[in-house]
Amino acid sequence: MPALRHFKRTDPVSDMLAALDKDAGFIIDNLLPPEKITEIISDLDPYITRGAKGPDPFAGYKTTRIGALMARSPACHDLALHPLVNNICQHSLEPYCDGYQMHFTQAVSIGPGEGGQELHRDRSVWGKYVPRSIETQLSTIWAVTDFTEENGATRIVPGSHKWEPGRKPLPEEIVAAEMKAGSVLIYTGSVIHGGGSNQTNTSRLGVLLHYTLNWLRQEENQYLSCPPEEARKLSPELRALMGYTKAGYVLGFYSPPTKPGEGAEIAPPEHLFGDTPGKHAPTTAPLET
Repeated sequence: MPALRHFKRTDPVSDMLAALDKDAGFIIDNLLPPEKITEIISDLDPYITRGAKGPDPFAGYKTTRIGALMARSPACHDLALHPLVNNICQHSLEPYCDGYQMHFTQAVSIGPGEGGQELHRDRSVWGKYVPRSIETQLSTIWAVTDFTEENGATRIVPGSHKWEPGRKPLPEEIVAAEMKAGSVLIYTGSVIHGGGSNQTNTSRLGVLLHYTLNWLRQEENQYLSCPPEEARKLSPELRALMGYTKAGYVLGFYSPPTKPGEGAEIAPPEHLFGDTPGKHAPTTAPLET
């Protein structure tokens, strides 16, 4: 039976990338300290408590989903910019782009009695328009509570990113991504996966932060979820990760709506905040061995 590899934060990044290439997913255990988990819960609890349940089986009738985490949860900023995660992200996505961006932010609380989500590939949000030879994204699910098979741990099919289209997994090929609170599941956009069923009497809470190529449209429109007046409160590094920067020479520029003859006509998004263009793009350490 297949299994997901578990790593410590001090393990070589090259080993993690090898696991990503082989299985399209792995877990880093105990990456967050308890106090950070407490901060995340404090940020999210008002939204989770008052949030509506899903409208269909895929979203989950007993599941609460909260977006706009960069605007709503300061504690999640550190997760988005975590150096180890961004190191892995850069090395896994850089063959397909000259930079990457935040794609999707969501807190997911799977409630008691929720059924299993339909298994799927995240890359399907772009339809069939991106060749399978291009990996579209790297995704993370941070365990805010313990993830167990009983309470709805994410199900993943290791190695399915290399399958032919249309192949369905057998029950014995599906693995529950069990992990302790503070751990993170990292997986690609091409692997088959889905939320598990919660057969317990307590909710399972995770934070989903996904990254994608800087030339693809984001699943969550960061400029609406966190508009400039909110983004101004964030660090330049986080703004750049969210897409408040150009990709390549001109992709993502804007024209300030100024009076005739005033202001630049082709400006980088950093112009909004007085940032130096390109200076605050996410940086990573060299590949560790």
